[in-house]
Amino acid sequence: MSDPSVPECGSSPPRRVLCVDDEQNILSSLRRLFRLQGYQIQTAVSGADGLKLLETEPVDLIVSDMRMPEMDGAQFLEQVRLRWPDTIRILLTGYADIASTVDAINKGEIYRYIAKPWNDDDLLMVVRHALEGKSLKREKERLEALTAAQNEALKDLNANLELKVMERTVALRQSHDKLKTSFLTSIKVFANLIELRGPALAGHSRRVADLARKIATIMNLSAAECQDIFLAGLLHDIGKIGLPDTLLTKAVPNFTGDELGLYRKHPAKGEQALMALAELRGAAEIVRSHHERYDGQGFPEGLSGLAIPIGARILAVANDFDGLQIGTLSMRHLHVDDARKLIAESRGKRYDPAVVDAFLQASGGMALESKGEEQVSPANLHPDMVLARDILSRDGVLLLAADHVLDVSLIRQIREYVGTEGGATPIFIRTQRRSS
Repeated sequence: MSDPSVPECGSSPPRRVLCVDDEQNILSSLRRLFRLQGYQIQTAVSGADGLKLLETEPVDLIVSDMRMPEMDGAQFLEQVRLRWPDTIRILLTGYADIASTVDAINKGEIYRYIAKPWNDDDLLMVVRHALEGKSLKREKERLEALTAAQNEALKDLNANLELKVMERTVALRQSHDKLKTSFLTSIKVFANLIELRGPALAGHSRRVADLARKIATIMNLSAAECQDIFLAGLLHDIGKIGLPDTLLTKAVPNFTGDELGLYRKHPAKGEQALMALAELRGAAEIVRSHHERYDGQGFPEGLSGLAIPIGARILAVANDFDGLQIGTLSMRHLHVDDARKLIAESRGKRYDPAVVDAFLQASGGMALESKGEEQVSPANLHPDMVLARDILSRDGVLLLAADHVLDVSLIRQIREYVGTEGGATPIFIRTQRRSS
Protein backbone atom coordinates (compact mmCIF):
# COMPACT_ATOMS: atom_id res chain seq x y z
CA MET A 1 0.00 0.00 0.00
CA SER A 2 1.41 3.42 -0.96
CA ASP A 3 2.24 6.08 1.61
CA PRO A 4 -0.41 8.87 1.36
CA SER A 5 2.22 11.42 2.33
CA VAL A 6 4.10 10.81 -0.94
CA PRO A 7 2.52 12.56 -3.96
CA GLU A 8 1.70 10.63 -7.09
CA CYS A 9 3.67 11.36 -10.27
CA GLY A 10 2.49 14.64 -11.82
CA SER A 11 0.48 15.74 -8.72
CA SER A 12 1.17 18.70 -6.42
CA PRO A 13 3.58 18.08 -3.51
CA PRO A 14 1.90 17.29 -0.15
CA ARG A 15 1.21 20.15 2.21
CA ARG A 16 3.70 20.50 5.04
CA VAL A 17 2.19 20.85 8.52
CA LEU A 18 4.17 21.62 11.71
CA CYS A 19 2.69 20.55 15.07
CA VAL A 20 4.21 22.17 18.20
CA ASP A 21 3.34 20.88 21.69
CA ASP A 22 5.31 19.95 24.82
CA GLU A 23 3.25 16.75 25.27
CA GLN A 24 4.34 13.78 23.13
CA ASN A 25 0.93 12.11 23.23
CA ILE A 26 -0.66 15.25 21.69
CA LEU A 27 1.98 15.30 18.97
CA SER A 28 1.42 11.62 18.23
CA SER A 29 -2.33 12.14 17.93
CA LEU A 30 -1.89 15.08 15.57
CA ARG A 31 0.73 13.23 13.47
CA ARG A 32 -1.57 10.25 13.05
CA LEU A 33 -4.59 12.40 12.22
CA PHE A 34 -2.89 14.58 9.59
CA ARG A 35 -0.79 11.86 7.98
CA LEU A 36 -3.94 9.92 7.08
CA GLN A 37 -4.98 13.00 5.05
CA GLY A 38 -1.78 12.93 3.01
CA TYR A 39 -0.06 15.86 4.75
CA GLN A 40 3.68 15.83 5.41
CA ILE A 41 4.08 16.21 9.19
CA GLN A 42 6.86 17.82 11.21
CA THR A 43 6.80 18.07 15.05
CA ALA A 44 8.51 20.21 17.68
CA VAL A 45 8.30 19.97 21.49
CA SER A 46 8.79 23.73 22.06
CA GLY A 47 8.52 27.08 20.40
CA ALA A 48 12.30 27.36 20.17
CA ASP A 49 12.55 23.97 18.43
CA GLY A 50 9.78 25.02 16.08
CA LEU A 51 11.66 28.18 15.07
CA LYS A 52 14.85 26.20 14.41
CA LEU A 53 12.97 23.77 12.18
CA LEU A 54 11.32 26.61 10.25
CA GLU A 55 14.73 28.11 9.49
CA THR A 56 15.62 24.98 7.49
CA GLU A 57 12.24 23.66 6.34
CA PRO A 58 9.45 26.15 5.66
CA VAL A 59 5.93 24.79 6.17
CA ASP A 60 2.45 25.68 4.95
CA LEU A 61 0.57 25.53 8.27
CA ILE A 62 1.38 25.42 12.02
CA VAL A 63 -0.79 23.94 14.77
CA SER A 64 0.63 25.14 18.12
CA ASP A 65 -0.39 24.54 21.72
CA MET A 66 -0.93 27.63 23.87
CA ARG A 67 0.54 26.45 27.17
CA MET A 68 4.23 25.61 26.76
CA PRO A 69 7.24 26.34 29.02
CA GLU A 70 9.73 29.10 28.26
CA MET A 71 7.84 30.32 25.13
CA ASP A 72 4.05 30.03 24.98
CA GLY A 73 2.02 29.65 21.83
CA ALA A 74 1.24 33.36 21.55
CA GLN A 75 4.92 34.30 21.65
CA PHE A 76 5.88 31.52 19.25
CA LEU A 77 3.21 32.43 16.68
CA GLU A 78 4.14 36.10 16.97
CA GLN A 79 7.71 35.21 15.92
CA VAL A 80 6.34 33.09 13.07
CA ARG A 81 4.21 35.99 11.86
CA LEU A 82 7.20 38.34 11.84
CA ARG A 83 9.57 35.94 10.05
CA TRP A 84 7.26 33.75 7.90
CA PRO A 85 4.05 35.77 7.47
CA ASP A 86 2.66 33.50 4.72
CA THR A 87 2.56 30.47 7.05
CA ILE A 88 -0.96 29.74 8.35
CA ARG A 89 -1.14 29.79 12.16
CA ILE A 90 -3.68 27.77 14.26
CA LEU A 91 -3.73 27.83 18.09
CA LEU A 92 -4.75 24.90 20.38
CA THR A 93 -5.75 25.90 23.90
CA GLY A 94 -6.93 23.76 26.79
CA TYR A 95 -7.69 26.61 29.16
CA ALA A 96 -10.42 29.16 29.25
CA ASP A 97 -7.85 31.89 29.20
CA ILE A 98 -9.46 34.69 27.25
CA ALA A 99 -6.57 37.10 27.82
CA SER A 100 -4.01 34.68 26.41
CA THR A 101 -6.18 33.85 23.41
CA VAL A 102 -6.77 37.50 22.63
CA ASP A 103 -3.02 38.10 22.95
CA ALA A 104 -2.35 35.30 20.47
CA ILE A 105 -4.94 36.67 18.07
CA ASN A 106 -3.51 40.20 18.24
CA LYS A 107 0.20 39.40 18.22
CA GLY A 108 0.30 36.19 16.25
CA GLU A 109 -2.59 37.09 13.95
CA ILE A 110 -3.72 33.47 14.05
CA TYR A 111 -6.04 32.00 11.46
CA ARG A 112 -8.20 30.14 14.04
CA TYR A 113 -8.05 28.92 17.66
CA ILE A 114 -9.40 25.49 18.65
CA ALA A 115 -10.16 24.31 22.21
CA LYS A 116 -8.85 21.08 23.67
CA PRO A 117 -10.01 18.40 23.48
CA TRP A 118 -10.70 18.93 19.80
CA ASN A 119 -13.07 17.20 17.44
CA ASP A 120 -11.04 15.47 14.71
CA ASP A 121 -13.48 16.30 11.96
CA ASP A 122 -13.67 19.94 13.00
CA LEU A 123 -9.90 20.25 13.17
CA LEU A 124 -9.44 18.56 9.80
CA MET A 125 -12.07 20.82 8.24
CA VAL A 126 -10.37 23.95 9.60
CA VAL A 127 -6.95 22.82 8.32
CA ARG A 128 -8.34 21.80 4.93
CA HIS A 129 -10.15 25.12 4.45
CA ALA A 130 -7.05 27.06 5.54
CA LEU A 131 -4.81 25.22 3.07
CA GLU A 132 -7.36 25.50 0.25
CA GLY A 133 -7.56 29.24 0.88
CA LYS A 134 -3.79 29.46 0.77
CA SER A 135 -3.75 27.50 -2.52
CA LEU A 136 -6.33 29.83 -4.00
CA LYS A 137 -4.33 32.84 -2.86
CA ARG A 138 -1.16 31.41 -4.42
CA GLU A 139 -2.98 30.64 -7.66
CA LYS A 140 -4.43 34.15 -7.70
CA GLU A 141 -0.97 35.63 -7.20
CA ARG A 142 0.45 33.34 -9.91
CA LEU A 143 -2.27 34.34 -12.37
CA GLU A 144 -1.84 38.04 -11.55
CA ALA A 145 1.93 37.74 -12.09
CA LEU A 146 1.34 35.83 -15.33
CA THR A 147 -1.17 38.45 -16.49
CA ALA A 148 1.24 41.27 -15.62
CA ALA A 149 4.05 39.51 -17.52
CA GLN A 150 1.78 38.89 -20.51
CA ASN A 151 0.63 42.52 -20.45
CA GLU A 152 4.25 43.67 -20.47
CA ALA A 153 5.04 41.26 -23.29
CA LEU A 154 1.99 42.49 -25.19
CA LYS A 155 3.01 46.09 -24.57
CA ASP A 156 6.49 45.35 -25.93
CA LEU A 157 4.96 43.49 -28.87
CA ASN A 158 2.65 46.41 -29.65
CA ALA A 159 5.53 48.87 -29.38
CA ASN A 160 7.66 46.72 -31.68
CA LEU A 161 4.73 46.24 -34.02
CA GLU A 162 4.10 49.99 -34.19
CA LEU A 163 7.80 50.55 -34.85
CA LYS A 164 7.85 47.90 -37.57
CA VAL A 165 4.69 49.33 -39.15
CA MET A 166 6.23 52.80 -39.06
CA GLU A 167 9.48 51.54 -40.57
CA ARG A 168 7.57 49.61 -43.23
CA THR A 169 5.41 52.65 -43.99
CA VAL A 170 8.50 54.84 -44.41
CA ALA A 171 10.12 52.18 -46.60
CA LEU A 172 7.00 51.88 -48.74
CA ARG A 173 6.72 55.66 -49.04
CA GLN A 174 10.36 55.92 -50.07
CA SER A 175 9.88 53.07 -52.54
CA HIS A 176 6.75 54.75 -53.89
CA ASP A 177 8.55 58.09 -54.24
CA LYS A 178 11.43 56.38 -56.01
CA LEU A 179 9.08 54.58 -58.41
CA LYS A 180 7.17 57.80 -59.01
CA THR A 181 10.40 59.67 -59.79
CA SER A 182 11.65 56.86 -62.02
CA PHE A 183 8.30 56.74 -63.83
CA LEU A 184 8.31 60.49 -64.47
CA THR A 185 11.93 60.37 -65.61
CA SER A 186 11.07 57.57 -68.04
CA ILE A 187 8.20 59.66 -69.41
CA LYS A 188 10.50 62.64 -69.95
CA VAL A 189 13.10 60.50 -71.68
CA PHE A 190 10.36 58.93 -73.82
CA ALA A 191 9.12 62.41 -74.75
CA ASN A 192 12.62 63.38 -75.84
CA LEU A 193 12.70 60.70 -78.52
CA ILE A 194 10.57 62.75 -80.92
CA GLU A 195 12.44 65.97 -80.08
CA LEU A 196 15.82 64.44 -80.94
CA ARG A 197 14.72 64.26 -84.58
CA GLY A 198 14.37 68.02 -84.94
CA PRO A 199 16.49 70.75 -83.27
CA ALA A 200 13.55 73.17 -83.33
CA LEU A 201 11.52 70.79 -81.16
CA ALA A 202 14.09 70.55 -78.35
CA GLY A 203 12.44 71.34 -75.02
CA HIS A 204 9.02 71.84 -76.62
CA SER A 205 7.22 69.05 -74.72
CA ARG A 206 8.67 70.07 -71.38
CA ARG A 207 7.70 73.73 -71.86
CA VAL A 208 4.20 72.76 -72.94
CA ALA A 209 3.81 70.42 -69.95
CA ASP A 210 4.99 73.06 -67.46
CA LEU A 211 2.70 75.75 -68.84
CA ALA A 212 -0.28 73.39 -69.04
CA ARG A 213 0.19 72.40 -65.40
CA LYS A 214 0.36 76.06 -64.35
CA ILE A 215 -2.88 76.79 -66.18
CA ALA A 216 -4.57 73.76 -64.59
CA THR A 217 -3.42 74.86 -61.14
CA ILE A 218 -4.78 78.38 -61.65
CA MET A 219 -8.11 76.81 -62.70
CA ASN A 220 -8.17 74.86 -59.40
CA LEU A 221 -8.20 71.42 -60.99
CA SER A 222 -7.50 68.44 -58.75
CA ALA A 223 -3.99 67.08 -58.20
CA ALA A 224 -4.85 64.01 -60.28
CA GLU A 225 -6.10 66.16 -63.16
CA CYS A 226 -3.01 68.36 -63.02
CA GLN A 227 -0.82 65.26 -63.11
CA ASP A 228 -2.66 63.86 -66.17
CA ILE A 229 -2.36 67.20 -67.94
CA PHE A 230 1.36 67.42 -67.17
CA LEU A 231 1.96 63.89 -68.49
CA ALA A 232 -0.14 64.61 -71.57
CA GLY A 233 1.96 67.73 -72.17
CA LEU A 234 5.15 65.68 -72.09
CA LEU A 235 3.73 63.03 -74.44
CA HIS A 236 1.36 65.00 -76.67
CA ASP A 237 3.59 64.60 -79.77
CA ILE A 238 4.36 60.90 -79.29
CA GLY A 239 2.00 60.05 -82.15
CA LYS A 240 4.39 61.90 -84.51
CA ILE A 241 7.07 59.23 -83.99
CA GLY A 242 6.24 57.65 -87.35
CA LEU A 243 6.06 60.88 -89.38
CA PRO A 244 8.83 61.73 -91.88
CA ASP A 245 11.57 64.06 -90.57
CA THR A 246 10.52 66.73 -93.09
CA LEU A 247 7.10 67.07 -91.46
CA LEU A 248 8.59 67.51 -88.00
CA THR A 249 10.49 70.64 -89.02
CA LYS A 250 7.92 72.04 -91.42
CA ALA A 251 5.35 74.68 -90.44
CA VAL A 252 1.76 73.40 -90.57
CA PRO A 253 0.60 76.13 -93.04
CA ASN A 254 3.14 74.74 -95.57
CA PHE A 255 1.79 71.16 -95.46
CA THR A 256 0.43 69.58 -98.66
CA GLY A 257 -2.92 67.84 -98.55
CA ASP A 258 -1.35 64.41 -98.07
CA GLU A 259 1.01 65.72 -95.42
CA LEU A 260 -1.87 67.33 -93.57
CA GLY A 261 -3.74 64.02 -93.67
CA LEU A 262 -0.80 62.23 -92.04
CA TYR A 263 -0.35 65.02 -89.51
CA ARG A 264 -3.99 64.86 -88.36
CA LYS A 265 -3.64 61.20 -87.44
CA HIS A 266 -1.01 61.77 -84.77
CA PRO A 267 -3.38 62.58 -81.84
CA ALA A 268 -5.24 59.25 -82.23
CA LYS A 269 -1.97 57.37 -82.69
CA GLY A 270 -0.61 59.01 -79.58
CA GLU A 271 -3.65 57.84 -77.60
CA GLN A 272 -3.21 54.29 -78.91
CA ALA A 273 0.45 54.28 -77.88
CA LEU A 274 -0.40 55.30 -74.31
CA MET A 275 -3.60 53.36 -73.61
CA ALA A 276 -1.75 50.16 -72.68
CA LEU A 277 -0.53 51.75 -69.43
CA ALA A 278 -3.27 52.26 -66.83
CA GLU A 279 -1.38 55.21 -65.29
CA LEU A 280 -1.46 57.03 -68.66
CA ARG A 281 -5.07 56.48 -69.72
CA GLY A 282 -6.17 59.88 -68.44
CA ALA A 283 -3.27 61.51 -70.28
CA ALA A 284 -4.06 59.44 -73.40
CA GLU A 285 -7.59 60.90 -73.55
CA ILE A 286 -6.15 64.41 -73.36
CA VAL A 287 -3.57 63.65 -76.08
CA ARG A 288 -6.32 62.44 -78.42
CA SER A 289 -8.29 65.68 -78.17
CA HIS A 290 -5.59 68.36 -77.83
CA HIS A 291 -6.09 69.51 -81.45
CA GLU A 292 -9.86 69.94 -81.06
CA ARG A 293 -11.06 73.57 -81.24
CA TYR A 294 -13.59 75.31 -79.07
CA ASP A 295 -15.56 76.31 -82.21
CA GLY A 296 -15.71 72.69 -83.44
CA GLN A 297 -13.25 73.13 -86.36
CA GLY A 298 -10.50 70.90 -84.90
CA PHE A 299 -9.61 67.22 -85.30
CA PRO A 300 -9.78 64.23 -85.06
CA GLU A 301 -13.50 64.28 -84.12
CA GLY A 302 -14.60 67.90 -84.50
CA LEU A 303 -15.65 68.24 -80.86
CA SER A 304 -16.69 71.69 -79.64
CA GLY A 305 -17.10 73.64 -76.41
CA LEU A 306 -17.29 71.73 -73.16
CA ALA A 307 -17.49 68.41 -75.03
CA ILE A 308 -13.72 68.68 -75.32
CA PRO A 309 -12.03 67.34 -72.16
CA ILE A 310 -10.79 70.19 -69.95
CA GLY A 311 -7.24 68.81 -70.06
CA ALA A 312 -7.28 68.89 -73.87
CA ARG A 313 -8.60 72.47 -73.89
CA ILE A 314 -5.73 73.50 -71.63
CA LEU A 315 -3.12 71.55 -73.61
CA ALA A 316 -4.30 73.13 -76.87
CA VAL A 317 -3.48 76.60 -75.58
CA ALA A 318 -0.11 75.63 -74.08
CA ASN A 319 0.91 73.68 -77.20
CA ASP A 320 -0.05 76.43 -79.65
CA PHE A 321 1.63 79.13 -77.56
CA ASP A 322 4.97 77.32 -77.76
CA GLY A 323 4.40 76.20 -81.37
CA LEU A 324 3.91 79.81 -82.49
CA GLN A 325 7.25 80.75 -80.98
CA ILE A 326 9.28 77.86 -82.44
CA GLY A 327 7.74 78.17 -85.91
CA THR A 328 5.79 74.91 -86.18
CA LEU A 329 2.37 76.64 -86.40
CA SER A 330 3.24 79.82 -88.28
CA MET A 331 5.39 80.90 -91.21
CA ARG A 332 7.78 82.65 -88.82
CA HIS A 333 8.89 82.51 -85.20
CA LEU A 334 6.63 84.81 -83.20
CA HIS A 335 7.85 86.86 -80.26
CA VAL A 336 6.40 85.74 -76.94
CA ASP A 337 4.22 88.86 -76.73
CA ASP A 338 2.90 88.34 -80.26
CA ALA A 339 2.13 84.69 -79.52
CA ARG A 340 0.31 85.66 -76.32
CA LYS A 341 -1.69 88.28 -78.23
CA LEU A 342 -2.68 85.78 -80.93
CA ILE A 343 -3.91 83.31 -78.28
CA ALA A 344 -5.93 86.07 -76.60
CA GLU A 345 -7.53 87.09 -79.92
CA SER A 346 -8.74 83.50 -80.43
CA ARG A 347 -10.55 83.48 -77.07
CA GLY A 348 -14.02 81.95 -77.49
CA LYS A 349 -13.24 80.82 -81.07
CA ARG A 350 -10.30 78.44 -81.16
CA TYR A 351 -9.83 78.28 -77.39
CA ASP A 352 -11.95 78.01 -74.27
CA PRO A 353 -12.33 81.56 -72.81
CA ALA A 354 -11.75 80.35 -69.23
CA VAL A 355 -8.55 78.58 -70.28
CA VAL A 356 -7.29 81.66 -72.13
CA ASP A 357 -7.89 83.81 -69.03
CA ALA A 358 -5.89 81.35 -66.90
CA PHE A 359 -3.20 81.20 -69.60
CA LEU A 360 -2.77 84.96 -69.62
CA GLN A 361 -2.34 84.90 -65.87
CA ALA A 362 0.11 81.97 -66.00
CA SER A 363 2.18 83.22 -68.94
CA GLY A 364 2.56 86.64 -67.35
CA GLY A 365 4.39 85.09 -64.40
CA MET A 366 6.35 82.40 -66.19
CA ALA A 367 9.69 83.97 -65.42
CA LEU A 368 9.09 84.00 -61.68
CA GLU A 369 11.12 81.47 -59.74
CA SER A 370 9.27 78.86 -57.74
CA LYS A 371 9.43 78.96 -53.98
CA GLY A 372 11.54 76.40 -52.20
CA GLU A 373 14.37 76.27 -54.74
CA GLU A 374 17.60 78.04 -55.55
CA GLN A 375 20.11 78.04 -58.39
CA VAL A 376 23.44 76.40 -57.57
CA SER A 377 26.65 76.30 -59.58
CA PRO A 378 28.12 72.86 -60.45
CA ALA A 379 31.08 73.59 -58.16
CA ASN A 380 28.75 73.94 -55.15
CA LEU A 381 26.79 70.73 -55.66
CA HIS A 382 27.07 68.06 -52.99
CA PRO A 383 25.49 64.62 -52.40
CA ASP A 384 21.87 64.38 -51.19
CA MET A 385 20.83 67.61 -52.92
CA VAL A 386 17.51 67.18 -54.77
CA LEU A 387 16.98 68.66 -58.22
CA ALA A 388 14.11 71.14 -58.32
CA ARG A 389 14.07 71.37 -62.14
CA ASP A 390 15.16 69.29 -65.09
CA ILE A 391 18.74 69.79 -66.27
CA LEU A 392 18.68 70.43 -70.01
CA SER A 393 21.33 70.64 -72.69
CA ARG A 394 21.82 73.80 -74.76
CA ASP A 395 19.43 72.31 -77.31
CA GLY A 396 16.79 71.60 -74.68
CA VAL A 397 17.39 67.85 -74.47
CA LEU A 398 16.73 66.35 -71.03
CA LEU A 399 19.93 65.35 -69.23
CA LEU A 400 18.61 64.72 -65.73
CA ALA A 401 15.03 64.92 -64.47
CA ALA A 402 13.74 66.91 -61.52
CA ASP A 403 13.48 65.15 -58.13
CA HIS A 404 16.71 63.22 -58.69
CA VAL A 405 18.80 62.91 -55.52
CA LEU A 406 22.37 63.76 -56.42
CA ASP A 407 25.26 61.48 -55.55
CA VAL A 408 29.01 61.70 -56.14
CA SER A 409 28.79 60.01 -59.55
CA LEU A 410 26.03 62.29 -60.88
CA ILE A 411 27.80 65.42 -59.63
CA ARG A 412 31.00 64.36 -61.41
CA GLN A 413 29.08 63.80 -64.67
CA ILE A 414 27.36 67.19 -64.40
CA ARG A 415 30.67 68.96 -63.86
CA GLU A 416 32.28 67.11 -66.77
CA TYR A 417 29.40 68.04 -69.06
CA VAL A 418 29.54 71.73 -68.08
CA GLY A 419 33.31 71.73 -68.58
CA THR A 420 32.98 70.10 -72.00
CA GLU A 421 30.20 72.38 -73.21
CA GLY A 422 31.92 75.50 -71.89
CA GLY A 423 28.63 77.21 -71.11
CA ALA A 424 26.42 77.87 -68.11
CA THR A 425 23.84 75.16 -67.42
CA PRO A 426 21.27 76.40 -64.87
CA ILE A 427 20.88 73.95 -62.00
CA PHE A 428 18.12 74.41 -59.44
CA ILE A 429 18.00 72.40 -56.20
CA ARG A 430 15.28 72.19 -53.55
CA THR A 431 15.76 74.19 -50.38
CA GLN A 432 13.13 72.08 -48.64
CA ARG A 433 11.80 68.55 -49.07
CA ARG A 434 8.42 68.00 -50.65
CA SER A 435 5.78 66.83 -48.24
CA SER A 436 4.65 63.26 -48.74
